Amino acid sequence: MGVVTAADERGAERLRHHRKIRGATPGALESFLALRGLRTLALRMERAQANARELAERLSEHPEVERVRYPGMAAVISFEVAGGAERADALCQATELFAAATSFGGVHSTMERRARWPQERSVPEALIRASVGCEDVEDLWADLDRALSAGDRPPTALGASPR
Repeated sequence: MGVVTAADERGAERLRHHRKIRGATPGALESFLALRGLRTLALRMERAQANARELAERLSEHPEVERVRYPGMAAVISFEVAGGAERADALCQATELFAAATSFGGVHSTMERRARWPQERSVPEALIRASVGCEDVEDLWADLDRALSAGDRPPTALGASPR
């Protein structure tokens, strides 16, 4: 359930051979799930993008946020928090609605500090990347604002909320 392309005829032939030997037909359940997801994709994306836009605007005005990156065409935003990597990690742990995960495009919001991965050398240490989901935007903002406003407490106190 995707598209595979090749840069040249040799690559295309390798793809055709792989498809012939291994097959390229999804199962009935996979087809059903893809169709079910496609039927609500536009609604989910509209909601997630509206949520991301609103959160980006609010984050850009928050005193604990140094920079917001939001291109305006997706449900992914990134922002840098004041206080460096330790503070960013604590913020990710302090939220209750944003799951700590790398995945994008789900119904539920996720976030992570990208520079925690060794291969992400060019990413600012305090940068948090969030994939905004379809939850109520006021609930998402309340969660983020609460976690961000806890900046006057030591970072270990931020992660005290149960998950």
